[in-house]
Amino acid sequence: MIELQYYLSNLPDGLIYGLLAMGIYISLRILDIPDLTTEGSFGFGAVVSVLVSLQGHPVLALFAGILAGAFAGVITGCLQTKLKVHPVLAGIITMSGLYSINLVCYSLTEKGATTNLSYDKNTVFEKVKELLGIRGQYETSVVKAVVSLGIVILVLCIIVWFFRTHIGLCVRATGDNPDMVSASSINVDRTKIIGLMIANALIGLAGAMASQSLGYSDINTANGTLIYGLAAVIIGEAILGKRGPAIGVLSAVLGSVLYKLIVAFVIRQNLFGEKSANLMKFTCALIVAITLAIPAIKQKAAESKQRKAAR
Repeated sequence: MIELQYYLSNLPDGLIYGLLAMGIYISLRILDIPDLTTEGSFGFGAVVSVLVSLQGHPVLALFAGILAGAFAGVITGCLQTKLKVHPVLAGIITMSGLYSINLVCYSLTEKGATTNLSYDKNTVFEKVKELLGIRGQYETSVVKAVVSLGIVILVLCIIVWFFRTHIGLCVRATGDNPDMVSASSINVDRTKIIGLMIANALIGLAGAMASQSLGYSDINTANGTLIYGLAAVIIGEAILGKRGPAIGVLSAVLGSVLYKLIVAFVIRQNLFGEKSANLMKFTCALIVAITLAIPAIKQKAAESKQRKAAR
């Protein structure tokens, strides 16, 4: 029972960070843009969510996180398309600027200058618990998992629908062949901005939900989110393969959940001894390295079989 509760407590985080992985998948795989805005938009979505929740609107805070992330995506998109800044540099510029903006946001409350804010139980999860009259820790994990799963499924449906619309198809085509899209009288700059806006809106939502799940937001909350999202995308593709957007965003969520559970397993089983918790980033790097090596191992195994068959 304790073991089940431990892994169940990690499931909501895997689902929430699945939204982050979906955003990274859109920018990296669909738009073919290495967007480094991630940590900035994640942290911006988190702090904006806190500020709105403290006014007594936790549900509205999630939409505020979406708008905050979308704003970050638009800034990055404009830097790339209008000012012709390299995509990597554009992401770095936006991320660096948002770090300072986040610090300013943290100082907007009565506490003054601070680097963290608490929700004071003004979260979506707490409201659902109060509505259902739930108090136990195990039941709290179940509520978080169910609410997170519901939001993720809703977002998945919206994203899959979007990429089947005319604008969504234009965004997909822009990532595949921007020259052909431009020759078809489609505004490539606009489609890139829309794609980055949607990607970072998902990341902002992930930041808002992650901070609500934790019950607080910190200036360092977004640290490592880019690596997490990339790892989730890679793991998902290793399992389901590289297919269309529908399977792609689903694989990103699946990869996020598996990634979180693997890390939780390593820490729980003390595979690296008493230092397992301190070696979390090493564990993450090891998981990514192994996942990246899987396609090469499969290819070598297939080549080996072909040689044996030829002999």
